[in-house]
Amino acid sequence: MQVEAAVADEHAWVASILDTDIRDAVWRVWLYPAAEIVLGCSQRALLAEVVRRAPAGMPVTVRPSGGGAVLAGPWMIGASIVVPPDHRLLAGGLVASYRWLGELHAQVMCKAGVDARTVVPQRRSLPPGPLRDAPRQAAAGEISWACFGSLSPWEVTDAAGRKLTGLAQQRRRGGVAFSAGTLIARPDWRWLCEALGAPDDATSLDRFTGACNEASGVAALDARGWAERIDRALGAALG
Repeated sequence: MQVEAAVADEHAWVASILDTDIRDAVWRVWLYPAAEIVLGCSQRALLAEVVRRAPAGMPVTVRPSGGGAVLAGPWMIGASIVVPPDHRLLAGGLVASYRWLGELHAQVMCKAGVDARTVVPQRRSLPPGPLRDAPRQAAAGEISWACFGSLSPWEVTDAAGRKLTGLAQQRRRGGVAFSAGTLIARPDWRWLCEALGAPDDATSLDRFTGACNEASGVAALDARGWAERIDRALGAALG
């Protein structure tokens, strides 16, 4: 299901599902009509300062999951998936549980013409995936405070190693909520960097990230077109 909403609505939907007796996987794909800044839960203490520095009228929220700050908007497609605590996709532990979601996004991009690959944790025992994977290494120019300024296992990059999809999750007794954000176009990172008091990081963040619609030969898709493809892939994976 695709929904056009603010990030706060997304968080409220996930919380409402986690408060129920979860028996089957449920998901939504999100379109964000306006720019918003979203802080990770560990950045809550920065909220007042970020609100003060953010462009006038731009919402600033704090998400329940960890990780760095995100600049959401029409350039990003979000996905929220909530599964029961005994779901098959959670087998193998915390890091391994991200694999299916990263590979799903990379496969959607590859079918549309983006040369995408997942970031694989460096473990000798890990079986190869169906895609060309990029072994996780410390990347030059990483910006730890920004979600799209660093790479974690099973996130998605383009052929040049620039980040396309960020992943996060919340674990509760009643279930686990995955979230993903994919850059389909390039945002103006100055909004985020200036609001976080790090204006000099904007150039580095722009170099560290890619965008699906920048790939040569990519199918001509707007935000709704990308959302439809991700929604169909989630439906096939979750049933």
